[in-house]
Amino acid sequence: MSIPRAKKIKIILFDVDGVMTDGNIFLLPNTSGGPPVEAKGFHAHDGVGISLARVGGIKVGIITRRSSETVAIRGRDLKLDFVEQGSMDKLATMMKILKQEGLTEKEACFVGDDIVDVPVMRKCGLAIAVPNARKEVVDEAHYVTKCAGGEGAARDAVEYILRAQGRLKAVMEKYLSTHSGFAAGN
Repeated sequence: MSIPRAKKIKIILFDVDGVMTDGNIFLLPNTSGGPPVEAKGFHAHDGVGISLARVGGIKVGIITRRSSETVAIRGRDLKLDFVEQGSMDKLATMMKILKQEGLTEKEACFVGDDIVDVPVMRKCGLAIAVPNARKEVVDEAHYVTKCAGGEGAARDAVEYILRAQGRLKAVMEKYLSTHSGFAAGN
């Protein structure tokens, strides 16, 4: 059921806390007396997964309720197409992005972990959950990643889509040729 859905995907959108991270939020004292500094940990495998999506021509973005400079930095680092923070209505945010890109719901994938993600997952073409997601989210998912949130789940989602589209190997070869100066096997 999920492979035909994955074949149509042209954009993948991720929640952040619990998907791109393990869900932990560290609030560190600000030595200059300002508000606490927020820190999160991101997995390097997910960064490569985002690059593979981009090489494969799939648009990539994040939609999160929280606003964090840490997320903005990671978004810039990964050259994400969309970094939507402070979204109190993730479905409306996704619909705005799809309209802007001229895409349909069936061409969108959303990866989530908590109940605030369910409305988007119900509307998009391919709903993906991480295995450490809340039960209500897993129940809505068309696919559940092998790796947990913050441990490579985003990479799993990207590879699942590219594999379903029959393009994973070619995209990996292209990635290797553009990032290492030679194709794999040479």
